[in-house]
Amino acid sequence: MSNATVRIAHVSDAQAIQAIYAPMVESTAISFELEPPSVEEMAKRIESTLPTYPYLVAERDGQVIGYAYASQHRAREAYRWSVDVTVYISPEAHRRGVGRALYEVLLPTLKRQGFHAAYAGIALPNEGSIGLHEALGFAHIGTYPEVGFKQDAWHDVGYWRIALDATHQPKPPVPFSEINQYI
Repeated sequence: MSNATVRIAHVSDAQAIQAIYAPMVESTAISFELEPPSVEEMAKRIESTLPTYPYLVAERDGQVIGYAYASQHRAREAYRWSVDVTVYISPEAHRRGVGRALYEVLLPTLKRQGFHAAYAGIALPNEGSIGLHEALGFAHIGTYPEVGFKQDAWHDVGYWRIALDATHQPKPPVPFSEINQYI
């Protein structure tokens, strides 16, 4: 199991996060970006996410080995209680509980913020990611066939959902910046 420590990401983690993410962009269809973002761009993404949503890293022996964050599901106001979640783990840390450790902080944090549901989009095939999400209680809700073209092929994206809060009359979600001291 994981002996990783999960904490809130800092802009100074951008280089380590970019090093995990860039190979996924360059060599796989897991990410639909075509060019890896720069370290500076990753720093901007961390900085722009944290006021509203959690952005977390997992460390082992002082090294960032994975990260997870939440983001806006859709722009229209009625979607504001739903979030998309993303997790990336360094290849040498796969199948060691790091993704679970990140989600065990991320998902309760999102619930505390007042979000109703979290959605994960998974480029298919990706048995490892599917296994992680389903083990945590995410349920497959559908697949967009041939929705992205990368590496000279069309790729499907499956969507998984987990309920966070069953409140029927929700209050506006609390910005992450207002609760982050509890992580």
